[in-house]
Amino acid sequence: PGRGRGPEGMEAAELRVGFVGAGRMAGGLARGLLRAGKVPASSILASAPSDKNLDAWRESGCRTTHCNLEVLQESTLVFLATKPHVLPGVLQEIRPAVGPHHIVVSLAAGVTLQTLQRLLPAGTKVLRLMPNLPCVVQAGAMVFARGSGAGDGEAALLKSLLSSCGLCEEVPESYINIHTGLSGSGVAYVYLFAEALAEGAVKMGMPGGLASRIAAQTLLGAAKMMLETGEHPAKLRGDVCTPGGTTIHALHQLEKGALRATVMNAVEAATNRACDVAED
Repeated sequence: PGRGRGPEGMEAAELRVGFVGAGRMAGGLARGLLRAGKVPASSILASAPSDKNLDAWRESGCRTTHCNLEVLQESTLVFLATKPHVLPGVLQEIRPAVGPHHIVVSLAAGVTLQTLQRLLPAGTKVLRLMPNLPCVVQAGAMVFARGSGAGDGEAALLKSLLSSCGLCEEVPESYINIHTGLSGSGVAYVYLFAEALAEGAVKMGMPGGLASRIAAQTLLGAAKMMLETGEHPAKLRGDVCTPGGTTIHALHQLEKGALRATVMNAVEAATNRACDVAED
């Protein structure tokens, strides 16, 4: 009831979404779609070899199967969320069931559009998506690139669906490994920084739980201001620094510790690793 009013509702009601692979990332995307009311749970079908991950999907009302081919037969939009090394075998298995009505979206790190297009029938509408873990709480950062068979319609559909899971941008494929280093892995750099912030407060006498909550809210607030003002972070940082005040004393210590260079090195290292994995 209430679905299917107006063109968008209609589209969502008719859209059948499948997941081949039911791990954490697939679950996060599915939860985002469900929470935003983009797709009803009854229109989502997930497959995995064992029941280990599927129980959670069933609890949220999604349908599950052990058969990858069934996902293709039942769905129009199919997310491939297997481990990268498993994907070629899965593509071989599902290839006979892939038709022109399917939109295939790969989440596998390091598997190029060229490889996907080679292993799927000619002309398949295929896109490559790189999400990150905060998709689970609808605050993800995702980028996607489209293969030669996918047009503006497919890109627009993916973008409108996934905007329910966070920021979603279309990019050239060459940016995907950079996104992995910046955002996929970057979430962990932020946790490390948050932990250090909170430990600093604990050292000065604040209880750990409180310090962690305040650290998290500080990161959230700073990020939200960046997104909503569109200002360069250097400008926002400058706004916090009063002459001779507390912040500039603290920033001096961060500069002495080469925080910026270290973080730049981290993004570079993760990006290079993503490129290595892609070549294996």
